Amino acid sequence: QVVYNVGLCICLYDITKLEDSYIFPGDGASHTKVHFRYVVFHPFLDEILIGQIKSCSQDGVHVSIGFFDDIVIPPESLQQPAKFDEAEQVWVWEYETEEGAHDLYMDIGEEIRFRVMDETFVDTSPTGPSSAEASTSNATEEVQKKEAPYTLVGSISEPGLGLLSWWTNS
Repeated sequence: QVVYNVGLCICLYDITKLEDSYIFPGDGASHTKVHFRYVVFHPFLDEILIGQIKSCSQDGVHVSIGFFDDIVIPPESLQQPAKFDEAEQVWVWEYETEEGAHDLYMDIGEEIRFRVMDETFVDTSPTGPSSAEASTSNATEEVQKKEAPYTLVGSISEPGLGLLSWWTNS
C-alpha cells in the first residue's frame, strides 16, 4: 500500500509500543493505539537504481524494479539523440562515433540503470459523493482508477546510465 507523501509500504518491521485497550459502549471491539515501524520504499532524489524495461511508448520508457512498476523515463530524459521506433515500439539511442552512428535499442526486458529525478504522490483516498458529481461519477471513477498513487520519474541522460549492456567492457 502507498501512504501519501511517505512511500510504498513493504512490510511491518516491528511494534514499538502498545497502549491501553478500550471497549466503547455498543461496540464489542477492542480499540488499541499501536506504535510501529514499517519498511518503506521511498528512494532519494538523485538516487541511482537498476530496473528492467517493462514497455516503451511515445510517453517514454516504462521501468519495473520487480515490486514497483510505476517508473517512467520521459523522452527528454533519454540519452540524446533518441528516437521512437514505431515499428518495433522501442526507443533507440543514435550513438555517434568516428565510424558513424550506431542504433542502440532499448528492448523490453533489458536491465537499465537510471537516476531518480522526481516523484509524484496522488491522493487516492476515497471521497464522498457530492450532488454536482452525481451525474459524472462514472467518468470520474474511471479516471481515478488509472492514476497511480506513487510515480517515479527517472533519467538516463548521463554517461554510465542506460542499459547495462551499453556500458560493459568487452
